[in-house]
Amino acid sequence: MFFGRKPVMVSAENALPGRDTSVLPAGVRHEVFGIPVDSTPEGTEVACFALGCFWGEEKMFWNTEGVRNTAVGYQGGFTPNPTYEEVCSGLTGHTETVRVCFDPAVVAYADLVRQFFEAHDPTQGYRQGNDVGTQYRSALFVTPEQEPVAREAAARAQTAYSNAGYGELTTEIADGGPFYFAEDYHQQYLIKNPNGYCPIHATGVACG
Repeated sequence: MFFGRKPVMVSAENALPGRDTSVLPAGVRHEVFGIPVDSTPEGTEVACFALGCFWGEEKMFWNTEGVRNTAVGYQGGFTPNPTYEEVCSGLTGHTETVRVCFDPAVVAYADLVRQFFEAHDPTQGYRQGNDVGTQYRSALFVTPEQEPVAREAAARAQTAYSNAGYGELTTEIADGGPFYFAEDYHQQYLIKNPNGYCPIHATGVACG
């Protein structure tokens, strides 16, 4: 799409119109947890993380102790219920996002945020590694209760990244609006495709 040009965020006025219904069929079950992908298990809280291509990021979170459900989707933009192709066009405003249901008695939100900052390079803007576009930007989509925790963690991460020679964090911290579930074939992609592309761009910077 960009032909070497710097990616630019689409405006709400120019975003694609989308649709009224989800692109995820009803009844899809999680390949790891065996429950509906779109369910929120009792006793869990929901957190949403965007840190590049969502295939490898979802695998990281489903392997995290205390996480009870995960799903991949699109958030932070304007187009309702977008398709993957629409998001990749850069004309929805969404970024690829992982929805994480976690048990706060086992793992704290702050620990998940620290893991988020350590699992990608949050200074790259509209890209992660070779994945370029506004749909790969770094973001924490937060509730009012989560926002101060996220901002405190971001401040610690900025210090750690600056000390390691990196620039300013570009991570968006905001209410991302609705989370739109991605298509069935994207859910738990690396279970269905064990040799598939697993884009984790960890920098090795410790943010604890």
